[in-house]
Amino acid sequence: MRQPAVAGQFYPLSPKTLKKEVSRCFNSIEVTPRDVIGAVVPHAGYVYSGSVAANVYASLPKADTYIFFGPNHTGYGSPVAMSQDTWKNPLGEIETDKDIGKLLAGTIIDMDEVAHRYEHSIEVQIPFLQHRFGNDFKILPICMGMQDEETAVEVGQEVARAAKESGKKVVFIASSDMSHYVPAEHAERVDHYLIEAILDMDVPELYRRRYEENISACGYGPISAMLSAAKEYGAKSTELIKYATSGEVSGDPNVVGYAGIIVE
Repeated sequence: MRQPAVAGQFYPLSPKTLKKEVSRCFNSIEVTPRDVIGAVVPHAGYVYSGSVAANVYASLPKADTYIFFGPNHTGYGSPVAMSQDTWKNPLGEIETDKDIGKLLAGTIIDMDEVAHRYEHSIEVQIPFLQHRFGNDFKILPICMGMQDEETAVEVGQEVARAAKESGKKVVFIASSDMSHYVPAEHAERVDHYLIEAILDMDVPELYRRRYEENISACGYGPISAMLSAAKEYGAKSTELIKYATSGEVSGDPNVVGYAGIIVE
């Protein structure tokens, strides 16, 4: 059982308060499921990025399994690590997809729980799915400490292959914030520069622009893995659903950027 690591920090520990907070994030957002096969969602505290995340989750279709790619902020565990534990949070327990997990045996992706134990980037996403679908879905969490282009593309392609072999309906979700702790005007400029490459589904250009502008988006590898997987599923179009910064809530001049993107 993977115990919650950041309940009471990034999101409320109390089930009642958590339900209320997630519902608040969905305020004034119409839930309209679309033919989404991939997405980018932020992973900050709900007060900052919850509305951006909710805009994406309101567009997601019901799937058997939601496959998450998240960055490894802690440095623990394998460079590319898949969890097969059941994940617990204040709203219940969510099983991981062991069928797809078995189909990934022997690939670049290790089965390793240590990388996930204290990592928040995937954990904070799950209550949004529970708000939409109860506990009637599975997840496959993949934590990426190694985020170079070659690794990210290989991870995405291997996961897409395994998902296809399973015959299940899946959605690929990349967990990432954008620029970190830079002036708001700078964040908006460079973030949209990076977002253009994501919307073009151009992974090499994403890496080039990130290095060119030294953009501190933490999940560039997970985003690239998601895009690579979505391409294997015939991705045709992309859309920036919402962009925001932490400064809109905190009032601080230095901000973190948040982008909600869907791939159909």
